[in-house]
Amino acid sequence: MRSQNNPIAGRADSHQEGHDDTGHPGHSERDTGTGCESDSEGPAPAAEKNSQDVGARQGLDTPANEEQREQPLHDEKALPDQDGNSVRLSRTRSSQPSPPADSENLARLGSRMSTDPDGNVYPEGGLEAYLVVFGCFLCLFGSFGLVNTIGTFQAYLSENQLKDYNQSTISWIFGVFSFPIFFGGLQIGPIFDAKGPKGLVLVGSTLVIGSLIALGFCTEYWQIMVVFGVVCAAGTSMVFTPAVANPGHYFFRLRGRATGLAATGGSVGGIVFPLVLDALFTKIGFAWSTRVLALICFVSLGAGLMLVKSRLPRQRATMENIMPDLRILLEPVFACTTLGISCIEWGLFVPLTYISSYALHHGMPKGLSYQLLAILNVGSFFGRWVPGYISDYTGRFNTMIVTVLMCLLSVSCLWLPANGNTAMTVSFAFIFGFSSGSNIGLTPVCVGQTCKTENYGRYYATAYTVVSFGCLTGIPIGGSILTRNGGEYWGLITWTSCCYLGGLVFFIAARVLRVGWNPFKID
Repeated sequence: MRSQNNPIAGRADSHQEGHDDTGHPGHSERDTGTGCESDSEGPAPAAEKNSQDVGARQGLDTPANEEQREQPLHDEKALPDQDGNSVRLSRTRSSQPSPPADSENLARLGSRMSTDPDGNVYPEGGLEAYLVVFGCFLCLFGSFGLVNTIGTFQAYLSENQLKDYNQSTISWIFGVFSFPIFFGGLQIGPIFDAKGPKGLVLVGSTLVIGSLIALGFCTEYWQIMVVFGVVCAAGTSMVFTPAVANPGHYFFRLRGRATGLAATGGSVGGIVFPLVLDALFTKIGFAWSTRVLALICFVSLGAGLMLVKSRLPRQRATMENIMPDLRILLEPVFACTTLGISCIEWGLFVPLTYISSYALHHGMPKGLSYQLLAILNVGSFFGRWVPGYISDYTGRFNTMIVTVLMCLLSVSCLWLPANGNTAMTVSFAFIFGFSSGSNIGLTPVCVGQTCKTENYGRYYATAYTVVSFGCLTGIPIGGSILTRNGGEYWGLITWTSCCYLGGLVFFIAARVLRVGWNPFKID
């Protein structure tokens, strides 16, 4: 018999009767109005059930609730409230804790991150990572932008301060300038691994800016050699090496894209600096033009210094990781990669140095002659990041082989037969600029493919120590050939073609040693 003094018990009893054995709602006595009483459940069971429901409703730690709380969560049932409305109340609680609130964010971040074979985790993007890439862009703008401007300096100095010297002698200034930029990596790479980029960029920026200011006072061959060929080159090396290596601390899977984006800074500098110098030489003179250049470098290098930073575990600065380890040159893939880079850098600086002089020799207008270097660097701007972007999907060595082949064809099929033709020369400048962009932007990534990430600085330093001797001799060899040919450029152009042919052979060999002959396999 239903208790008349306990309406809650009645509702609980009514709830029990209002469901069939399958758990689906049946007809309660309130719904039917029959007033039938349950024969199977008296006042005591009803009161017990009532206490359980009250405990569940109020969250009390009743014995029943203690037992229910340890059971897994199951479907809720509809209980009528005092107004007869159906409400849903859980009869049990789950003892399992809810997941963390930021688990979805972590999942999204995890899907973007990558891990190298040594367990280092890379964010592969994000604000901090791309600010570092932008900082490297600014550093390369103010440092390697000067390297891409040596053709303008060579053409101007040959007609003014150094007009009494032959091309073979003048070329040594720019050969010596190119040498420390890469040879300095022998020590700068391990120091970057041990100390990070900021100290190197600070010292290097000071040397670059100071040497550009001092260059305006130079009138003698030896002065230009010391100030530009040695001091400015040393500062450029201290900025260049960390700026190329730093994106590798934040990107592994997309390293080619990130390094290529950073490397476009050198191309932008190579566009801006020749145009600025061409406009200022006749207006304010050589000395003040170089001071304006120093001011531009001060702004870009100062901003870059604030943005670059490392994130991977730093190696201790011991003699073991500071001194070079030439034993790694015995690794076949690394050796072929190093020789391939040496060959293409041997040839790269010849067009950069002589294209303006070539145009002046063939009677092109002086303005266009200086602008050819800017056109070359416009192509190089796209060539720095487009191949890098593609290489993340097609393979770094695969992409490198294609771009080196394009360099070879542009030199052999456009520059060599041009003979001063304006259309062919301009076309060569842009196409060679695009295809040679990977000579700077993608070669460090290829080096990174041959070693562990934490050893990248050492491998990079060792590779570019060998490469630097090609840079030291490439321009003087071209100048000597030019002098021997009586000022005719066909021999110099042929020498450049041979350099790229050698680079193509060595990169194919490195790729085959790494992944085999299958042309569709991504390296």
